[in-house]
Amino acid sequence: MYRMTALALVAAAAPGCVVYPGGPSTWTTTTTTTTSTAVVTNIPPSVDGASARVYYDPGYGDDVWEFDAFVSDGNGIGDVTQVWADVYDDLAGGTQPVESFELYPTNDPREWFSDWLGSTTQLDPFYHGYSVDFVVYDQFDDAGYLTLRPQTE
Repeated sequence: MYRMTALALVAAAAPGCVVYPGGPSTWTTTTTTTTSTAVVTNIPPSVDGASARVYYDPGYGDDVWEFDAFVSDGNGIGDVTQVWADVYDDLAGGTQPVESFELYPTNDPREWFSDWLGSTTQLDPFYHGYSVDFVVYDQFDDAGYLTLRPQTE
């Protein structure tokens, strides 16, 4: 009876122990590996509205160029990383920007804005041959744009 009790204690102390006949050399192991790749679908951003204008500010004694853009992105407004206003001289062919201006986010995450003193730019406030491309970029370097003519003096 003592042997039977000892055998029961050994069996109870080793739960989950399984004995396979034939030993380890006859065992087979099957491993299944599954992988999944997340597919990211990027939706390009867009410029939904914009304005460009120049006006004389007597306080500065200088012209001020103002650029304002409203942007959106189907992946969320947080996907937008940059907005630029690229000014072209259409009467000179309009193939290279005369100057590019970075816009900065405002308290409204959809609105980006910047203004520049005329004396710091290469732009003529009385010239009517400019066009402005407002270009928005997202985290995937996709872009959207809107072209308009600035309001000049």
